[in-house]
Amino acid sequence: MFTAHLSLTDFRSYPTAELALEPGVTAFVGPNGQGKTNLVEAIGYVASHASHRVATDAPLVRHGAPRAVIRAVIERDQRRALVELEINPGKANRARVNRAPVSRARDALGVLRTVLFAPEDLALSKGDPSERRKFMDDLLVARHPRFAGVRADYDRALKQRNALLRTASQARRRSPRRQMDDAAFASAGAGDVLSTLEVWDAHLVRHGAELLAARLDLVENLRPLVAKAYAELAPGSVPAQIDYRWFSTDEADLGTDRAELAVRLGQALAEARAQEIERGVTLVGPHRDDLLLRLGELPARGYASHGESWSFALALRLAAYDLLRSEGGDPVLILDDVFAELDAQRRRRLAEIVAPAEQVLITAAVAEDVPRELSGARFDVTEGSVTHVG
Repeated sequence: MFTAHLSLTDFRSYPTAELALEPGVTAFVGPNGQGKTNLVEAIGYVASHASHRVATDAPLVRHGAPRAVIRAVIERDQRRALVELEINPGKANRARVNRAPVSRARDALGVLRTVLFAPEDLALSKGDPSERRKFMDDLLVARHPRFAGVRADYDRALKQRNALLRTASQARRRSPRRQMDDAAFASAGAGDVLSTLEVWDAHLVRHGAELLAARLDLVENLRPLVAKAYAELAPGSVPAQIDYRWFSTDEADLGTDRAELAVRLGQALAEARAQEIERGVTLVGPHRDDLLLRLGELPARGYASHGESWSFALALRLAAYDLLRSEGGDPVLILDDVFAELDAQRRRRLAEIVAPAEQVLITAAVAEDVPRELSGARFDVTEGSVTHVG
C-alpha cells in the first residue's frame, strides 16, 4: 500500500498543493515552520480522520478559508482508490471514495492505513493514560474501521451520562439530607434523572463492553510484538512488557467475552453509583483505563530514562506497524521529525527496521538528519513551496 498522489486545497498553510509520490522512501526537507509536516499530517488525516498535532479540525483549515479539501490516490495490489475529504469546522465533514459520496465521513476509513511516528509520541510512555487509550483506539480503528462508530457511541453515552450525573449531584447538594439512598433520592424529586440514568447505563455498558473486549484482544496481540521491537531498538536491555489496566483493578485475566465484560461493567457502575452522583462524573468504564508499560518489573513511567522512554514509544509504533502488516499489506510509515530526537544508535536501528516498508515518508529540518539507510526521493519545502529535487 502506498500514497500515489496528494492534492491539497486550503489545508493548513497550503492554498493548493499537488504531489506525485512513489513507493519507497520519500523525504520532505526544510526548516521548521515551512510546511513539511503539514504534508504528512494530511496523509495521516486521510487514514485516521484526525491530526497527530491538534485535537480539533479548525486549525487544519487555512486562515480565511471556509473549508479544506484533501484528495489522496491510494494504490494497493495494483488497484487505485481516490479518497476525498472535505473538512468543515463546526459542521459535519464530508467524504467521497472513487468520486462516490459516502453517507458518513468515517465510512472512508480503511482505504489508507498509516503508522505515524512523531516527537509527540514520547507522551505514550511519559504522558497521561489518555495518550495510551488514544493509541489503542486509533489502532483498533485502523484494524477494523467499524470501531470508529463503537468509540463514537461510547463517547456519546458517556457525555449524556455525565450530564445526568451533574444534574443529580447538584440536586443532592441542594437537599437538606445529602446522605440518601436512591429510593429516598428519587422520592425527593430526582426520580426522572435516576430512571434516565439507567437507560444510559445500558448504552454505556453495551458499547463499553465491546470496546473493552477489543482493547484486551489488541493488547494480547501487541504484547510479543512490543517486546520484540524494544529488544531490537535497545539490545541487551531489560525486557519491555505491556498489560491492560481496566477501570476497577489491575487483574489481567479479564478474558474477552463481551457478555461477561458487560456484566462486570454493569456491576462496577452499580457499586460506584453513590460516589458518581456525589462527584457528578462517570468513574468507571474504558475511558478510565490504561495501557501499563513496564521495563522488567518496574513501570516505565517514572522509572525509565529519556532514552528508554523513547525506545518504548517507538516500540509501540513498530508493534502497531507489524500487527497491521500481518493482517493485510504494509501500512504507510510516516516519520515526522523523529530522527532529530534520537541518539545515533536508536536512529540507526530505527532506520534499519523501517527501511523495507513499502512506503516511508520522512520530514527533517536538514538532509543530514535522514539516515543513509533511508536514501530515496526528496522534496525541498520552503515557504510553502514543494520542489522535487531527486
